[in-house]
Amino acid sequence: MSRCLVAYFSVSGVTAGVAEKLAAETGAGLFEIRPVVPYTEKDVRWTNPTARCNKEKFGRKEVPIADTIEDFDSFDVIFIGFPVWYYSCPNIIATFLKSYDFTGKKLAFFATSGGSDIAPEKLRPLISGDATFAAAKRFAQDVSADKLRQWAQGII
Repeated sequence: MSRCLVAYFSVSGVTAGVAEKLAAETGAGLFEIRPVVPYTEKDVRWTNPTARCNKEKFGRKEVPIADTIEDFDSFDVIFIGFPVWYYSCPNIIATFLKSYDFTGKKLAFFATSGGSDIAPEKLRPLISGDATFAAAKRFAQDVSADKLRQWAQGII
């Protein structure tokens, strides 16, 4: 049986809620991808051109991560979750993907958004190592545990 991990980044708690449900439904470990400097509400107000999220995204800035996954090599399947920012992932996810060698691992991305889908073609070039790109799907905040379990079963 595959050993699974759900790694996620969340600012408002929406992605965290989906990640927690997914981990519970799959028996996966849970890892929060946290920035060294936490985001404030002002930092993620994307309508403000000088907000931190905009400076990072358009400046293609790395976002340092506070913690590492100690037993990373023991996982076979990694679900990576994040809110959709500019039809892709926040820069902290790019930093996360560059921080580990995903060779031999199966990756599945899940995102939360009120309406914007994720673009898998933007995620593949960010992956370090020879990983299997299994899936990328957007979920609403109120996704059912059953729907998450069904999606994950098609990957595991």
